[in-house]
Amino acid sequence: MKLNLSVVVFSLTTAVFSAQVKDTLAEKMLVYQLPIGGWGKQLGDKSVVNYNLPLDKDLLKKIKATGDDHATIDNNATSREINALIKAYSKTKNPEYLKSAEKGIGYLLLMQYKNGGFPQYYPNSGLYRKQVTYNDNAMINALTVLYNVSEGKNDFDVVDSKLKEKSRIAVQKGIECILKTQILQKGIPTIWADQYNETTLQPDKARAFEPISLATGESVGIVRFLMLQPVTPEIEKSIKSAVNWFKQNKIEGYSYNVSKINGKAVRTLAEDKTSVIWARFYDINSNKPLFGDRDGSVKYDYNEVSEERRNGYSWFGDFADKLINKEYPKWLEKNKISE
Repeated sequence: MKLNLSVVVFSLTTAVFSAQVKDTLAEKMLVYQLPIGGWGKQLGDKSVVNYNLPLDKDLLKKIKATGDDHATIDNNATSREINALIKAYSKTKNPEYLKSAEKGIGYLLLMQYKNGGFPQYYPNSGLYRKQVTYNDNAMINALTVLYNVSEGKNDFDVVDSKLKEKSRIAVQKGIECILKTQILQKGIPTIWADQYNETTLQPDKARAFEPISLATGESVGIVRFLMLQPVTPEIEKSIKSAVNWFKQNKIEGYSYNVSKINGKAVRTLAEDKTSVIWARFYDINSNKPLFGDRDGSVKYDYNEVSEERRNGYSWFGDFADKLINKEYPKWLEKNKISE
């Protein structure tokens, strides 16, 4: 019996290659990927996805039983995995990682609405999951992945050219949605809400303690994404207006601190002459800081919020400090734009 030497050499090379190029985290992500192409933040039994856990028989069974309704871009899900898989591919050249990442990119393209927005979940449309969602940077995370694909940046140059073109179109649609959803007060652009009705693109509420409001943390992420784009008159106006709103609505003389007491987080608002912060949410008409509670009520006094929500949710932060003082000036200088 004659052996084909080239086949033997190829087989041995492949075996050695396979043994050397596996990335532990990426391998787990392959297992967790849902049939539709996205990833969940939870499994079917509502346990949180945790890549530090060993893939034993019980966990594998849970993963296999998790359906597409858990696919989401919430809490960095899907964008986190795509980014990690592309990074793993750049180091290992394992084709399975690129294939999985491209399937994830396909999922992002699939879930985008015609108006350019992204729902929090897809195909699950229950409750607030179908809303266009900036909350926790969901839509911006998705658009950033697609931007990297379209521009071939951050190791995404290896992605299939057809996906690059589709991603370029998706990014443009996303930018159009961003510009449409910037809240106007008497015709003047301000910042953005956390969620919007997927059909009307009007601000909407989500969980009971997340009322219709202007959302500072997410708006900073939106501005940063816009600053990556080629400058158009519309984008320039949007960025300048948002930054101006942040400057006008900062809270001076207070700091927001988190400490642990008996293992529980305790959040306190304290006077601090050197500190500048912003509330997480502001009234969409008056720009007053507002706070939601479990019962759906809206408070304008932080101290009136129930203890559980006061300590169980982050209500203030230095969200726009770096944007205003460092990133925005650099953007103006880079693009030779006067303030």
